[in-house]
Amino acid sequence: MSVNQQAHTGPPYGQPQPGYQGYQQPAYRGQPGVPQSQYGAYNGPMPGYQQPAPPQGYFPSLGFPSKGSPVSLNSDTSLPPNSIGSLRTPPASGAPPPASGASVPSGHVAYSQLGHGDVQNGIPTSAAPVQRPPASQPFLPGSAHTPVSQTSTFQQYGPPPASVQQLINHVAGMTVGSTTVSAPPPAGLGYGAPTSVPPASGSFSATGSGLYTPYTASQGPPPSSVSEGLPLAQPPFPGQLISTQRLPTQVPGFAPPPSTGIGPSYPPTAGVPRPPTMTGPPLPGQTLAGPPTSQPNHVSSPPPPPSTMSGPHHGPPISGLHGPPPPTHPPQPGYQMQQNGSFGQVRGPQPNYGGAYPGAPNYGSQPGPPPPPKRLDPDSIPSPIQVIEDDRTNRGSEPFVTGVRGQVPPLVTTNFLVKDQGNASPRYIRCTSYNIPCTSDMAKQSQVPLAAVIKPLATLPPEENLPYLVDHGESGPVRCNRCKAYMCPFMQFIEGGRRFQCCFCSCVTEVPPHYFQHLDHTGKRVDFYDRPELSLGSYEFLATVDYCKNNKFPSPPAFIFMIDVSYNAVKSGLVRLICEELKSLLDYLPREGNMEESAIRVGFVTYNKVLHFYNVKSSLAQPQMMVVSDVADMFVPLLDGFLVNVNESRTVIVSLLDQIPEMFADTRETETVFAPVIQAGLEALKAAECAGKLFIFHTSLPIAEAPGKLKNRDDRKLVNTDKEKTLFQPQTSFYNNLAKDCVAQGCCVDLFLFPNQYLDVATLGVVTYQTGGSIYKYAYFQLETDQDRFLNDLRRDVQKEVGFDAVMRVRTSTGIRATDFFGAFYMSNTTDVEMAGLDCDKTITVEFKHDDKLSEDSGALLQCALLYTSCAGQRRLRIHNLSLNCCTQLADLYRNCETDTLINYLAKYAYRGVLSSPVKAVRDALISQCAQILACYRKNCASPSSAGQLILPECMKLLPVYLNCVLKSDVLQPGPEVTTDDRAYIRQLVTSMDVAETNVFFYPRLLPLTKADVDSDSLPAAIRNSEERLSKGDIYLLENGLNIFVWVGVNVQQGLLQNLFGVSSFSHISNTLTTLPVLENPFSKKVRSIVDMLQMQRSRYMKLIIVKQEDKLEMLFRHFLVEDKSLSGGASYVDFLCHMHKEIRQLLS
Repeated sequence: MSVNQQAHTGPPYGQPQPGYQGYQQPAYRGQPGVPQSQYGAYNGPMPGYQQPAPPQGYFPSLGFPSKGSPVSLNSDTSLPPNSIGSLRTPPASGAPPPASGASVPSGHVAYSQLGHGDVQNGIPTSAAPVQRPPASQPFLPGSAHTPVSQTSTFQQYGPPPASVQQLINHVAGMTVGSTTVSAPPPAGLGYGAPTSVPPASGSFSATGSGLYTPYTASQGPPPSSVSEGLPLAQPPFPGQLISTQRLPTQVPGFAPPPSTGIGPSYPPTAGVPRPPTMTGPPLPGQTLAGPPTSQPNHVSSPPPPPSTMSGPHHGPPISGLHGPPPPTHPPQPGYQMQQNGSFGQVRGPQPNYGGAYPGAPNYGSQPGPPPPPKRLDPDSIPSPIQVIEDDRTNRGSEPFVTGVRGQVPPLVTTNFLVKDQGNASPRYIRCTSYNIPCTSDMAKQSQVPLAAVIKPLATLPPEENLPYLVDHGESGPVRCNRCKAYMCPFMQFIEGGRRFQCCFCSCVTEVPPHYFQHLDHTGKRVDFYDRPELSLGSYEFLATVDYCKNNKFPSPPAFIFMIDVSYNAVKSGLVRLICEELKSLLDYLPREGNMEESAIRVGFVTYNKVLHFYNVKSSLAQPQMMVVSDVADMFVPLLDGFLVNVNESRTVIVSLLDQIPEMFADTRETETVFAPVIQAGLEALKAAECAGKLFIFHTSLPIAEAPGKLKNRDDRKLVNTDKEKTLFQPQTSFYNNLAKDCVAQGCCVDLFLFPNQYLDVATLGVVTYQTGGSIYKYAYFQLETDQDRFLNDLRRDVQKEVGFDAVMRVRTSTGIRATDFFGAFYMSNTTDVEMAGLDCDKTITVEFKHDDKLSEDSGALLQCALLYTSCAGQRRLRIHNLSLNCCTQLADLYRNCETDTLINYLAKYAYRGVLSSPVKAVRDALISQCAQILACYRKNCASPSSAGQLILPECMKLLPVYLNCVLKSDVLQPGPEVTTDDRAYIRQLVTSMDVAETNVFFYPRLLPLTKADVDSDSLPAAIRNSEERLSKGDIYLLENGLNIFVWVGVNVQQGLLQNLFGVSSFSHISNTLTTLPVLENPFSKKVRSIVDMLQMQRSRYMKLIIVKQEDKLEMLFRHFLVEDKSLSGGASYVDFLCHMHKEIRQLLS
């Protein structure tokens, strides 16, 4: 072996260990057993050979997979190594480590000084750096073979064991609650009751400062019989902290691994049996996991003086500790034994957190108080907050210029300006990867889905220009003859400008005479910058009559308000509220840029078991009501006077809205119909020959005799069974057929639901979903608490920009094609996405597959064309173009991915999957796909390193944390309090969310309000979603796009409570508040401005919920602390990362 050669890092076992026959040997973090080693038994160090140090990142002391495994993080920005902190040079022989890391900073308590009772959410970080020996050290003859007698202080426990079983029993003798009798430890030292003996000089300091001390050759005898071939496990001891400090200098011979590497560096998986983990009471002769102390973990006392620890302890690997033990060679003079090799501090037990990822060992059945499980330090694993902050810092100041092909845009959480120079703004299109594989084999290998999330009518900030409207007159837009793609910046003009070659299908088309223009010396048209379609990524064409239904221009659309007037709706005050609001809201109907008034006409219907139509013609003195009781055969009883112009009929409309609440004030009718209501609106739009939108306000399951009648089929017993999918499917096909008719007419349905019990959202939502509409749900609606939210949603919904009667088609250049679509729409063929209405908040997600090879030179192109009717009745085409790079190297794919978009796609894919597959199968498929994505990166792109390290691509390092949030969401893993309707509602909501909305929905934003600077406009820095980040003395705000929680700690200063809530003590805060009181002080103003700012950013008005610490509502709040273990069984981030690592290693082995 050459001196610099990397030694084989596997624990050199010859055979599986006796004493565990018949047990599969689970590996670290629960990996299934691995075949026997291909190496022979290890026979001790050979004289004259250089001794390899324990490999970087060894963890003999790791606990169960629960929260145990420390993490080493290295980060790969673009594949050159970029480790999080290099390694500190080891001290010279016998010298103590550098002082810089030695002392515990003020305010930091070492773990050893805290008993179990003192632990409040984990342990403060230690400052001591981990010392790592260099990769190769000179072997000093004599240091291995000469047995050195120990001084009495370092007394060995009993005589050296002579056999494997003895070794096992030997270690078992030191465990808690073990039946084995052992030699008594030396008085006052070792594992007995804590005493006040000072530590021997040169040993681990008793204060728990985290210093490692050099071992000398006199410490610890060599193995009693080398031929036993058992490696040693150095028992960990309480109080040791692994530092998370960045280590400045790099040790020669240690190349830091690239990418974000996490976790103990385990040896290569191939052919190495693992020490078994335990899942239950110890077998005879087996030890408990964790430090073998007999000290109960709730006693506050210093650790046992570790002089007994100097020198390796003889015995088999302590079972249940993950990570191979160090090799059997004795320590080299002057270098400490490597106890823990990676970054990540050991945390104390977390209050209220259960064990590990499902399937991990559980501690419940073990006798005696088990030592606290070791836990991976959350600060050493990739932080969403850090990634978001870094992106803001690096990319928030410069405008994003779209002129370059395949540029990855800033994150959705970054505020940036876009300058369109030929590619569509990321506000319109975001991709999972901006560099796509050239071949389908490469795409299959990586498993990275190629998808685009398209938001064709997205709202732009005021500083950016709206797409220009281009009018080509009667001839209409210029298009390719063959594939019908629209003129765009990537078309190539040839033959002096007389023809152009299509960038999508390569067909050559004549340039129409009116469109001809000469080319300059570079081959560009001289009018390049005068024409939006030649120089910009997004623009609009005015459509000609050929693009209209029945070859005639459309009429302006209509809005029909349809109000449920059954007993519940009237009694709750809802009917009166809607009528009052509509009086003023009708002045805010959407209108084209400079129009004086909106062109949209309005109509009104009320209903319970029968329908009431109203004639509000401007010439009438009073509105007239017409009742249709034959709901089985729906028709509209009047044409003239039903749909009217608001300004012309204002007095009649106001009179009607005043009368409706009085007319139905004494109603006793509790039953409702639903399908006939939609049919009535559809018939009215047909009769008026226009598109439009129905606003339906509905309260209960439609059980009255009528088409589309439903029954209550809610059954919680189906959850987690194969029939669970039926809960998400409509209970009748009637609504699918109705939706198809609505789309054909351009009739979009927006649904406002106010249920007090099961309503069957899965069925009622079908028409809304397939027509491109929106659903809003206000369970147990109460006027005083829900009025603000409902009215804000209604206003926004009525006023927002909508395109009617829309058709969208996505064209791609040769080599890829659009194969799958997700969102709120209807498809009658494989290419056209049809929507009765498409608003500025809706997205359509498109997946692409290869149908041929792509070339790196030409890249790949997408063109999204949306044909729609504007709210003024103008037929338009909106075009978005995007060019992507193509690659032959997987590293280029992984370097140009966007995790937020990937999660948006994966969530939608999974949420559609629950319609046809059991939820467990959907969850497993998600985990499997992500493991394959990361394993492919590890195998093909990452620099070689120990299999025990989890290595993540730089731009996908948040994939595990975000994926875990999707897996724990109510649709895929509901808690007992989540209703079937809630799940169906969330499922439909997420399906048309954009990337910014899914980002905050799955990983909510948590802001410490008490840290807000009252003098600045900025938000306080966000913190991670975990209970251990919360302090009892602070107030926090959490938002997820649907709710805003304000969490108040029990120890918040009285002055703050007075300033924010106007009360003098914690107990006086009312948790029924839905708005913060308006108080004249800087803190109150700042917090209210933060809430208003967040409300402005979201497409729905978020419900404000005040949560007092230790109050019953705190359970709901905790559900959104997504890095923690969830009550419904979802893993914590730490546990899930361990689980993903296990999955990846299984794939690699």
